[in-house]
Amino acid sequence: MSLEEKMNGQYDAAQIQVLEGLEAVRKRPGMYIGSTGPRGLHHLVYEIVDNSIDEALAGYCKNIHITIQKDNSIMVEDDGRGMPVDIHPKMGIPAVEVIHTVLHAGGKFGGGGYKVSGGLHGVGASVVNALSTHMEVEIKRNGNIYKQEYERGKTVAPLEIIGTSKKTGSKTTFWPDPEIFETTVFEYDVLERRLREMAFLNKGIKIIFKDERAGQKRSDTFHYEGGIREFVEYHNSSKEALHKDVIYYEVIKDNCEVEIAMQYTDSYSENIMGYANNIHTTDGGTHIVGFKSALTRVINDYGRKAKLLKENEEALSGDDVREGLTAIISVKLSEPQFEGQTKAKLGNSEIRGFVETSTSENLMAFLEENPAPAKAIIEKCVKAARAREAARKARDLTRRKGALESFSMPGKLADCSDKDPKNCEIFLVEGDSAGGSAKEGRDRKRQAILPLRGKILNVEKARLDRILSSDEIKNMITAFGCGIGEDFNIDKLRYDKIIIMTDADVDGAHIRTLLLTFFYRFMKPLIEEGHVYAAQPPLYQVKKGKDIYYTYSEPEQEKLMASLADKPGKADIQRYKGLGEMDTEQLWETTMDFNHRTLIQITIEDSAEADHIFSTLMGDKVPPRKKFIEDHAQYATLDI
Repeated sequence: MSLEEKMNGQYDAAQIQVLEGLEAVRKRPGMYIGSTGPRGLHHLVYEIVDNSIDEALAGYCKNIHITIQKDNSIMVEDDGRGMPVDIHPKMGIPAVEVIHTVLHAGGKFGGGGYKVSGGLHGVGASVVNALSTHMEVEIKRNGNIYKQEYERGKTVAPLEIIGTSKKTGSKTTFWPDPEIFETTVFEYDVLERRLREMAFLNKGIKIIFKDERAGQKRSDTFHYEGGIREFVEYHNSSKEALHKDVIYYEVIKDNCEVEIAMQYTDSYSENIMGYANNIHTTDGGTHIVGFKSALTRVINDYGRKAKLLKENEEALSGDDVREGLTAIISVKLSEPQFEGQTKAKLGNSEIRGFVETSTSENLMAFLEENPAPAKAIIEKCVKAARAREAARKARDLTRRKGALESFSMPGKLADCSDKDPKNCEIFLVEGDSAGGSAKEGRDRKRQAILPLRGKILNVEKARLDRILSSDEIKNMITAFGCGIGEDFNIDKLRYDKIIIMTDADVDGAHIRTLLLTFFYRFMKPLIEEGHVYAAQPPLYQVKKGKDIYYTYSEPEQEKLMASLADKPGKADIQRYKGLGEMDTEQLWETTMDFNHRTLIQITIEDSAEADHIFSTLMGDKVPPRKKFIEDHAQYATLDI
């Protein structure tokens, strides 16, 4: 029997369980949505969409429409059963009103409405309502169309019938409250990533996403009958797969479901993503532990059984068997236990054994039935083991030489005198010329300078042993002081800010991408914990009379020139082709001065999508890279 068949079809007011009131949401919004910045704003959309996804998981919804409307409001509409409209037995008001005005009210607390859901805390609709200036809900159910309106969490009109319909479903429209949020402007790309992910994780669902704002009209439809199999293919589109068919299996037992898709590629990084009830468990959990444990055991067992591993050879490690692997582990269960408020880690102990057993049986069956792909996989793992040993020897050698020790700094590094990392920052500067100006103009107490000669090694195409032979990379590792890969220790970081300072041209952008790829693959916590920045050097200097202006983009330059048109005198315009064209004073006041500079903090909103983008931009395959650039060039913006 499928998971859907096990769902209880009953969904009415009796299934809506009330736990407590709604008072604290507007006072402490961060407790419920994480932040009042862009991340929290977009989280509102996910909460409403999750309700529609839960209807789909229960087998009642096939199509979900999400629209950013002209006035920047959000509309979410589905063809599910429609929220209950009958009177709640305890509250004495329509169930839909309970859902939207009472915190911790929903069909996910053992009332029988849902067996599996992502929005387990029941805060979704009520929190979105509390943090919106206005919300409208329309429900098609019982042959009628019902409507109710709310303002900042409070009902402003009773539930009324506004028409008739033979269809069923729910439509929610909300306007985020500018009193709560730092910005109420939604970013299409941010929502697009999450909605695509939801469509991959729930095979067969069709998600139609539109932006109707003036000058920004776009639309995408996400519909994947192959589900997470297609998700793996999406992530591997810019890599060379070792076996054509994605390994896939799905096992359902009691109220638990495990669904796994995996494929090996010729890349050197692993990309394992875990989900529990559609929530991305970025910090892993018991489902990931179970998968990794089974994977290592099965690869070793099959390798020895098929005589692809020598009996006297050391067993392949977990790192060896995961090199080049892309895998999606998606589990669905009725009572998930998440560690931490962000739901970043799954804690259910029973899931580990379930995933481990499922993987052992199904992966071994695949390898035994497909000897050619199995041989390619084992050979890949053996090569990884040899490279790991070479990397270990390279690390040992560099340690013995003192090259990775903090007391043996690279000669090119101009260090700062303050030894408290919280006060210090290091500039990675493109070219010796700009490096010289930066060294002269810096604040010597707090600012260190490390010039980089040319483009560093593309780590997307290299294993660690080769990476450790690169002088430019060794200089960075030594200067930062926190090691690399499995030796990485963020507590030993010598600078609070690592600032990439490159020319504002194509070569500068390429060097920046190479550096970010290196940090993402081998020093990921640097980005995750907010230590990496990009400096924003000016494009133009404009002198008119005694006044000097700097602009950082073409639109900004055009705006400045228009504003100076009426002022007497001729404007002297200098376009900087590179950092090396600035003298010491100019570089300081435009790009390094704590009080006037512009820094862009590098963040990872979505690690899975970041992995896909780095693979696309820095991998061997040209067509995916060309398509990515063509698709995104028109939406590129300068973020300052």
